[in-house]
Amino acid sequence: MGLGIWNPICQSLILRCVSDDRLAESSQVNDPKWLPLRATKVHQIRRASMFSARSALKVRDKTRIYFIQLQDSALSTDKAYIADEWIETGKTFAVSEPSSGTTLGRVSDCTLEDFQRAISVASSAQLKFYEQTTATDRGAFLRSWYEHIIANVNDLSIILSLENGKTLAEARGEVIYAANFVSWFAEEATRSYGHTIPSSMAHTTLISVKEPVGVCGIITPWNFPAAMITRKIAPAFAAGCAVVIKPPSETPFTALALSKLAEKAGIFPGILHVLPTKDRSAATELATSPLVNKISFTGSTGVGKMLAKLAAGTLKKVSLELGGNAPFIVFDDADLDLAVEGAMICKFRCSGQTCVCANRIFVQKGVVAAFTRKLKDAVSDLKMGSGLDPATTQGPLVNEAAVTKVLEHIEDAVSKGAKVEYGGKRPSGPGFFCEPTILTSVRGDMNVSQEETFGPLAAVFEFDTEEEVIELSNSTPYGLAGYFFSRDVGRCTRVSRKLQVGMVGINTGKISAAEAPFGGVKESGYGREGSLYGLSEYQVIKSITTGNLDK
Repeated sequence: MGLGIWNPICQSLILRCVSDDRLAESSQVNDPKWLPLRATKVHQIRRASMFSARSALKVRDKTRIYFIQLQDSALSTDKAYIADEWIETGKTFAVSEPSSGTTLGRVSDCTLEDFQRAISVASSAQLKFYEQTTATDRGAFLRSWYEHIIANVNDLSIILSLENGKTLAEARGEVIYAANFVSWFAEEATRSYGHTIPSSMAHTTLISVKEPVGVCGIITPWNFPAAMITRKIAPAFAAGCAVVIKPPSETPFTALALSKLAEKAGIFPGILHVLPTKDRSAATELATSPLVNKISFTGSTGVGKMLAKLAAGTLKKVSLELGGNAPFIVFDDADLDLAVEGAMICKFRCSGQTCVCANRIFVQKGVVAAFTRKLKDAVSDLKMGSGLDPATTQGPLVNEAAVTKVLEHIEDAVSKGAKVEYGGKRPSGPGFFCEPTILTSVRGDMNVSQEETFGPLAAVFEFDTEEEVIELSNSTPYGLAGYFFSRDVGRCTRVSRKLQVGMVGINTGKISAAEAPFGGVKESGYGREGSLYGLSEYQVIKSITTGNLDK
């Protein structure tokens, strides 16, 4: 049994907030008279009740304990979804709660044989799905799924926050973002057009049509456990593809909950399979099986390269959204308040654990002192804590390794001359927390310059000229996203063209939307997700030539 949640997530969830010795003893924890009081403290959660004393977590500092009941307890499951059935496997693995560092619950650990079975069923269902449904049918299913997601946004937000550590506000924002992809591709399903092509041959008609690529292997990351699922499988379903998903082992419960809702929405039999696993050989079956026609992966560049090599053995279609090292440039003519707002969004959102996170903040020398002062003021307002505490504005990192990497980057930079302007330490107590940190006097020979930190560390570099900062920005192997702030229209045009990235934010830190193409260049991967281009990633083009119809 895990602390914090009785395995599986089931009916009662726990929120720890303000210190209160009165609630420390189990006799008081079990007293129902406390429940209405605690329930009033929780934003966006409609019901509170006690499930079992066994699910009470002895949290640090005798903190207040809240018992929260999911509106739909069926959304919490520890089972895999294979061949339209919820399956308990022989083994399970533990999932941690980042806020406490304890075990959140356990989930089925699927084997190679489980993956092979899921792939086989998906392959058999694939052709039936495409032939027996129209684009309108597939769009209708996606709209139904979207409506189920929106109706359960509170429950999904709680599950996501618990296993990922995001604040409730961030988790809710992600669930809505995830739902938007489903809604977008519900409409795009009916907008997949072919062409009639003028033929160079007499008495001949030439057309092109788009068809589903086939069974898709989907491997998603832990940092956006809801949105990365829907951004991949919504276009796959719209195109007419079956999918086999390996969700992240750090955050599998969100993927399983979304699958429960897809089942309720009336998904076509055999086209959705969700298999949590810690077995690498099982997961690589998606890249090597001849029955899988496409791989879509979001994660590290190293793993992406490995999957691309494996997929080459059967010439699968591959799309990869990999690591980044985003430059964030502040020119001396920028609105500094707007620039700080943008930096807070794309550096400290989700505790700095986003693939488009601002990793290197370049500030022109004339405004570096003023910008740093304003950034420090903004960062000092962040409040660390459990994601389920409404007062929290920065949650934990996902695991111990993530904390270690941030601290190593800080130590390396300081040893080479960087200055800690704010933060820089790990707070005492359990959980995977790291203080939001600002470094100045950062140089290119420091690890934070060449590696993606993936944490709440803002590294501030100084630069002199536009030409210099363009060269610095493009000096890494990565090219996912870039940001800059300037009031000069000509500069905005020049810099946006010269940055070697797949996405550019001009005077904003927000660049992601369902209707916008998402993806990188260089070693940040290839392929695009979202937008009208996202559907094409799950399709192949067939040309049909018809001759001699007039003879």
